[in-house]
Amino acid sequence: MKLIVAIIQPDRLPEVLDELEKRQIHLVTASNVLGRGRQHGVSEVYRSHQEVGNLLKKVRLEVAVNEDFVKPTVEAIVSGANTGQIGDGKIFVLELAECVRIRTGETGCVAIG
Repeated sequence: MKLIVAIIQPDRLPEVLDELEKRQIHLVTASNVLGRGRQHGVSEVYRSHQEVGNLLKKVRLEVAVNEDFVKPTVEAIVSGANTGQIGDGKIFVLELAECVRIRTGETGCVAIG
């Protein structure tokens, strides 16, 4: 079992969800987050002064999958989120020690779905 965490641009969320749906990956959690990477935030001019913002709006996706779905999930996120520009995001693939479905008490791979 793996937990896939992706940080993407907010405007790319519909495309990523469409790509996941095409690959039969339905169980996704999305959160609005703030962060920065190589682009170091944004700069804006306000009343003739340059204001630097350190954090940008991003979306964090979390997808728990069984081993067979790791590659299709990563491919779907890359396909949907890629614009070729700095700030497209990152994907992290983490080991998932345990999963429990609260309603039934099922554990492990069966609980993921």
